[in-house]
Amino acid sequence: MSKLFEILQKIQTKPGMYIGRASVSDLFHFLVGFKTALRELGVEATKEEMDFYREFQPWIQKKYHVSTSNSWAKIIMLPCGSEQEGFNAFYRLLDEFKMRNKSLGGDELDKIATDENTQIVA
Repeated sequence: MSKLFEILQKIQTKPGMYIGRASVSDLFHFLVGFKTALRELGVEATKEEMDFYREFQPWIQKKYHVSTSNSWAKIIMLPCGSEQEGFNAFYRLLDEFKMRNKSLGGDELDKIATDENTQIVA
């Protein structure tokens, strides 16, 4: 498992221990610092982590039908009444995000990735 998803799992069960309170905004800031620290230490991101770093923001924007430069945390907060609600929504959305391509088989995903890379190069 990736370091990112390991720490996210820990934060979900004990947010107070890692970020002070169950807050999507605090979680966002923690993750920005976490990513920076790993990069500074020369720890390479896994394929899953790079998918999250590159695709979660645009996926959230598409899901909420917004085009903005605001963070995914601020977008998630739009329909939420509290930081706690936003925190809980983040984890529901993260599960959905991680499952978004699971209906396709592994070979089909590889073909899509290859086709996309071919289109980019062509």
